[in-house]
Amino acid sequence: MTSGGAASAVPPDQIRAIPVRHTGRWVAGVVIAFLAYAVVASMATNKRFHWSVVGHYFGSSPILHGLILTLELTATSMAIGITLGIVLAVMRLSPNPLVSGASWMYIWFFRGTPVLVQIFFWNFIGALYPRFAIGIPLGHQFTHVDVASHITPFIAGMLALGLNEGAYMAEIVRAGIISVDEGQTEAAHALGMTRLLTMRRIVLPQAMRVIIPPTGNETISMLKTTSLVSAIAVTELLYSAQIIYARTYYVIQLLIVASIWYLIITTILSFGQYHVERHYGRGVSRNESGSALLGWWSNVTDVPFFRR
Repeated sequence: MTSGGAASAVPPDQIRAIPVRHTGRWVAGVVIAFLAYAVVASMATNKRFHWSVVGHYFGSSPILHGLILTLELTATSMAIGITLGIVLAVMRLSPNPLVSGASWMYIWFFRGTPVLVQIFFWNFIGALYPRFAIGIPLGHQFTHVDVASHITPFIAGMLALGLNEGAYMAEIVRAGIISVDEGQTEAAHALGMTRLLTMRRIVLPQAMRVIIPPTGNETISMLKTTSLVSAIAVTELLYSAQIIYARTYYVIQLLIVASIWYLIITTILSFGQYHVERHYGRGVSRNESGSALLGWWSNVTDVPFFRR
């Protein structure tokens, strides 16, 4: 107390910040690191894996040929699927009930039947339609195509995968289109823009932010789905490995070779998807998350140990 009877001003203690100890995180990290080490050590020391065989066939000519065929099948099927998906999505949103109904029926059919059945169907389509003719119905035919000689196993697989993918892409594109504010469409129509011009200039560029992430996932999924065409003897990556291990009996080793190549291409596609998402997501704060792989790496490098 001072002589005036007033209490002296006592400075408050400075707040001492104590960081929260995340003991559970460190314990979980140690457990996961131990399990990862145990798995890697087991695979490296187990002679039954025959890693020398894996290395020998990893860059062999049949495997590389199958890899190229897999990439070609993925690219062409996705091109068909994306193009068809955009058309079907626009048709689905059409005010014309016949147009929207036709789109709905297509999506219903191709999503409702297994893709492997569709692959077999296109491979044997020549049994139903030996010739494809162009002309007047029930009248003169201008030209015709021999289906059996033109629908090769590769073409059959490409058509099956592409047409099936179009049904899924249609729903992805439709979700992106309806995510755009309807007022922008009304404003474009008020300015005299046609419906197709509005869709191309106003709606689709904004919808890409919603369309790109699932499209990237569909592309990665398509890369692995191409392995189904091995059922009709298309020499893609998996079937090339099957041909080799049918002769050498190194079944597990050749499957490991195919799996490693799938993982490599999937990783490359994931990085590409990340950069495309960043391009179309500029100005959106939540775009920083990126792909799961890059997000995981940013979290790892944010640990104090890595920042030293």
